[in-house]
Amino acid sequence: MMAAVAGAVLIAIVLVVVLPAAFWFVWGAVAWALGQLLTGEAEATHEGSELIATNV
Repeated sequence: MMAAVAGAVLIAIVLVVVLPAAFWFVWGAVAWALGQLLTGEAEATHEGSELIATNV
């Protein structure tokens, strides 16, 4: 009986703590990668634009 309760508590902890943190890290990495990829592509295709100088 105690093993079943311990398993349920472990599953609850994983669902409440680990999964949300994992989603934040994964989607943060995806956002960073897209930002790097698209910034380089935009600077290459719009070279010489006066708007590039306004990006800080």
